[in-house]
Amino acid sequence: MTRVIKRNKWEIWRDVIFALFVREIRTGFNDKFGISWSVINPVAFIFILSFVRGKMDGGDSHTIPTFVYMAYGLILIQSFMQTLSASAQSITKAKTLFAFRQVQPISAVIAASLFELLVKVFVTLGVVLIMYFLGEEIRVDNPLLLIFCFVLLWLFSMSIGLIFGVIELYVKEIKKFRELASRPLFFVSGVFFSLQDFPKEYWYLIDWNPILHAIELSRFSAYTTYGQSGVSVEYLSLITLCFMFLAMAVYKGFWRQAISR
Repeated sequence: MTRVIKRNKWEIWRDVIFALFVREIRTGFNDKFGISWSVINPVAFIFILSFVRGKMDGGDSHTIPTFVYMAYGLILIQSFMQTLSASAQSITKAKTLFAFRQVQPISAVIAASLFELLVKVFVTLGVVLIMYFLGEEIRVDNPLLLIFCFVLLWLFSMSIGLIFGVIELYVKEIKKFRELASRPLFFVSGVFFSLQDFPKEYWYLIDWNPILHAIELSRFSAYTTYGQSGVSVEYLSLITLCFMFLAMAVYKGFWRQAISR
């Protein structure tokens, strides 16, 4: 006799997210290069920019080897931008699946964000491997702070992506605005410079940016000699919580009407 397995709502939600996560892996790696290209491409980009900047600088950047300094900035900004893009597009991509009662837009957003998180873990390991062969010092003074900053930035980008994903169901043109607005972040988030490079009286022009805080704090977590002037974990945590609350409020209020459009 066939036995019926009963599952509660959390177990169903977990299984849906896992199924969507597997779907993201299959659709993301369906070309001949597969998963390796999704890792090799960003690793090569990070390596080239970091290596060139290191040769141009010829030394350290605020007590951190320039290659390592650049690598932290590039990994985190790529993580933010790609998670934002993937989570924002995930609702539209999975819209046909919402005919099934168990599948909800938030599940698609989480699955897409988890996929980007997985890719960035492999990218980070690839960069560490390159550092090892180049003879760069592999050092992390405060690993818990580094992980915490990475997770906060991931949650922040996923929250913004969820907001854009819901809005895009109403206004498709918002995608162009999102892509346009995200490009300058590459240059104002401390990837190529440090907050310490500017006079303190001008810090207010850029220290509103939580991505800058995440990047600077990640460098500080690797080399405590780098310092954490002008940035704080409290600010990064507060901004992340505010955007998570805003994202859930937008989702709760509009997701049913949005997917029916």
